Amino acid sequence: MSGGHLGDGKQETGGVIINNASVGGLFGTRGGAAYTMAKHALVGLTKNIAGTYGRFGKVRANAIAPGGVATNIQTTITAPDPLGMQALQATGEIPIGQPGQIANLALFLASDEASFINGDIVKADGGWTVN
Repeated sequence: MSGGHLGDGKQETGGVIINNASVGGLFGTRGGAAYTMAKHALVGLTKNIAGTYGRFGKVRANAIAPGGVATNIQTTITAPDPLGMQALQATGEIPIGQPGQIANLALFLASDEASFINGDIVKADGGWTVN
């Protein structure tokens, strides 16, 4: 960004920040401890940016909180904690979305159509966290 730092009023055009959070950042049993902690922090950071810089009307910050998405994340977990897996299984069947569905949501949030959305965490989880 040229013209100074956020909040100094010198930036002529606005900006949009879209963070990739997770339903793990909204609930305690949708991921491992470190993952859940990191995603909770990202949710807080998103809200902080929106509240601090969004009030100047120059920056919007939102996050997408996907549930299960057909990616390779499952192949990277080699030794899941048995107690954590038991807690995850207690949350019910996990609907699986497609990466394109999350990408479409990101495109919407980045567009002018979403100009009134700021500081929100949008769940995209096929209804997994309804209850």
